[in-house]
Amino acid sequence: MENIKLDTSVQYLKGVGPKMFELLNKLGIYTVRDLIEYYPRTYDDRTKILNIKDFIKDQNALFIGKLIKPVSVIYANRKKILSTVIVDENGDTALLKWYNQVYIKDKLKEGNIYLFYGKVTATSTTRACVESCNIYNTADVDKIQGLYPIYSLTAGITQNYLFKLISGLIDKNIMLNEIFSTEFRKKYELAEINYAVRNIHFPKNYDMVKLSRDRIIFQELFLFQLALLNMKDHNLVTQKTNEYSNLDDSEFLKIIPFELTNAQKKVVAQIKNDLSSNIVMNRLVQGDVGSGKTMVAAITMYLAVKNGYQAALMAPTTILANQHYLELSNYFKKLNINVEIITSTNTKRQKEKIIERLKNNEIDILIGTHSIIEDNVEFNNLGLVVTDEQHRFGVKQRMKLSSKGNVVDTLVMTATPIPRSLAIVLYGDLDISIIDELPPGRKPVETYVVNDNYNMRVNNFLKKQMNEGRQVYIVCPLVEENEDLDLNSVEKLYEEYKKEFSDYSVGILHGKMKNKQKDEIMNEFKENKINMLISTTVIEVGISVSNATVMVIENADRFGLAALHQLRGRVGRGSEASYCILKSNNKSAISRQRLDIMRKSNDGFLIAKKDLELRGPGDFFGIRQSGMPEFKLANLLTDTKILEKTQLAVKEVVSEDKKLILPQNQMIKKELLFKYGDQLNNIVG
Repeated sequence: MENIKLDTSVQYLKGVGPKMFELLNKLGIYTVRDLIEYYPRTYDDRTKILNIKDFIKDQNALFIGKLIKPVSVIYANRKKILSTVIVDENGDTALLKWYNQVYIKDKLKEGNIYLFYGKVTATSTTRACVESCNIYNTADVDKIQGLYPIYSLTAGITQNYLFKLISGLIDKNIMLNEIFSTEFRKKYELAEINYAVRNIHFPKNYDMVKLSRDRIIFQELFLFQLALLNMKDHNLVTQKTNEYSNLDDSEFLKIIPFELTNAQKKVVAQIKNDLSSNIVMNRLVQGDVGSGKTMVAAITMYLAVKNGYQAALMAPTTILANQHYLELSNYFKKLNINVEIITSTNTKRQKEKIIERLKNNEIDILIGTHSIIEDNVEFNNLGLVVTDEQHRFGVKQRMKLSSKGNVVDTLVMTATPIPRSLAIVLYGDLDISIIDELPPGRKPVETYVVNDNYNMRVNNFLKKQMNEGRQVYIVCPLVEENEDLDLNSVEKLYEEYKKEFSDYSVGILHGKMKNKQKDEIMNEFKENKINMLISTTVIEVGISVSNATVMVIENADRFGLAALHQLRGRVGRGSEASYCILKSNNKSAISRQRLDIMRKSNDGFLIAKKDLELRGPGDFFGIRQSGMPEFKLANLLTDTKILEKTQLAVKEVVSEDKKLILPQNQMIKKELLFKYGDQLNNIVG
């Protein structure tokens, strides 16, 4: 098939049958464009031709040698082992071996000189050994010498197969379209896209790799930031009509049984400054688990109501929404402020009543889950929106809630700390506040990493804690048994723990239970009617039971560090010493490294940074929730210099041509719509 375009399905390429098409799909390759953008993860360095004396065991080597012995074949363990000996220009010899590749015997002739590439399996003063070499003609040395791409694979697809598919396209000059003008590329020192594509796949040296990578990363980050700016643009209002004439929160502070930390006071002052200005508030409050973000939100909602506005708080789960409702309504009822909750657990009749009272301004503060953004939920005078665990909601969901008022101030909260540079990109329209101090009396949670050999000791410790009146969480990754036999499912664990701890009350909680059932279990745990709760990660966000002092996390290596830290934050919420026990039988170095970070640190910002370094931002946030794309090459943590460069470039382009209608920006617009078309609001015409 010669009429190949970027959107052509790879199934029409030579060498791609139905089976290979399915395997390519597993790698996310469906179209020619996907194949071209399937960039190498690293490179095999074949730039130097080595002498035999310079071979290093277990490393690959490119070398030239003369065959001084015919290829022989012997049979051992049902294998055909082919071998020969070569000599290099210095007179050193090496033994070459192949397994079950009988055609080698006809390919190599004694006395001829060849170029070889293979893995060195032995080095010695007498003779080196190299196995499974590739064989080339010495005349092809210029073609062979260089950096060879190494791609991520799936079973059934080889490096050589991908190499041939991609090189076939590039040899026919089927590459990406250039979206930047010559002047733009010159200004930002960018390689031309065809050069970048060719040399990201088949470079001759690392300078070519860097130049090509920088160009492709720049384009990815440029389009991402342009899309983010566009998605947020219509939510940015410079002037506001809301007036806050009274910012005295002393009445509210009198009814809470503790004093705010200095960090909380600082953030409240920033919020008051926002509310009193003529600019709409768009503020992100980051704070580690237990730092008191909810109280900052409560003060902000109190000020909104005091100034005649309604407030809304949206949480990601029913359990967390209920917890906010119970805690906040307890305070607000003392001040005659009406608080209501709306979730999927409400009956149709209950919802209708709530919506009616909301329209009539009989409800001051509405707390809820996604139910709060349903079309039939109407406010009388919404002035403030608070979003909890902000990264779990998409941009459109947050905007939909804000659109239920005329001009709405926005406060978003997250207990998932992220580096400031990344926060600026993700939340470009938000001012950022950080609560970097825990309330007095909070003790760091002691963390231990153990394997199954410690089960008896761990169980005895749990019994001791429960005998002293404390409560325990047991967390596991799965809901029910599946083919992953090394993972403990919550139901299997429940049966095991119930048997081991038959003298105690053991409960079970997971996402497949009905909301009403989940709420009942959680309330029983809060009231200490359940001593031990076996749960999935539904308890990750925001559950607060101060009497729970121990958390055991099964198969802890299966969780991201941020999730482990969030889970650990469910204990240590009272004055008692608290413990987190991470159970894992995984012996890999990376797994040990990750769990060791948890053992050594209680600092959420440090842990989040390490998590981002180890897993990458897309994984860390969850692609769907955050609207963050899975970049082909860009990394928001390591590519900060290019990131800063693209921020300047985006501002420049948008300031001159917001709708991208100038001729030089037409290709940018086309690519933007291709990448983010279904998420954009403004750049459409």
